[in-house]
Amino acid sequence: MIRVLCAAGLLALLAFQTTAQADDSHDCDLDYRVQSIDGKEVDLEDFEGKVVVVVNVASKCGATPQYADLQAMYEKYKDKGLVVLGFPSNQFGKQEPGSNAEIKEFCSTNYQVTFPMFSKIDVKGDDANPFYKNLTSKDAKPAGAGPVGWNFEKFIINRDGQVAGRFKTRTKPTDPAFIAAVEKELAE
Repeated sequence: MIRVLCAAGLLALLAFQTTAQADDSHDCDLDYRVQSIDGKEVDLEDFEGKVVVVVNVASKCGATPQYADLQAMYEKYKDKGLVVLGFPSNQFGKQEPGSNAEIKEFCSTNYQVTFPMFSKIDVKGDDANPFYKNLTSKDAKPAGAGPVGWNFEKFIINRDGQVAGRFKTRTKPTDPAFIAAVEKELAE
């Protein structure tokens, strides 16, 4: 009788673990819908299996020239599975005052941006977009938690949908540490 109870308990435990693992697979950092810069709904899960660089951007910031480096990185690595996602925000020094149409025109005219761009959002505070709330609230290693500090803060999300790195504004896309982090994830 004890063997039967132990076997039943073991089966229940295995069933629970299998269910928990299945539930974990749905709790990824890309399980969100957002608006493209053209106002179309985009399911970020469409980027699962890719290495994703998420960046909050602004057109009138000292770091705005990083658009060129992000575009170059996107072109260099997109065939290896990299995608860059740009999220305009006007929360830092009011350096993104334009409409979505103006932002799109600025990016395409000045930096020939072809990576996906999204509608202007809040990336910190109570009104932050849920996707950004998730990115910044997780105690993910090595990224760490905490609000976005300024424009052009970069998150690297690995092919499994987990935050693999977080880089502040001053770390340019050409920085060897940033490139190494992206290449490491692309090699996985």
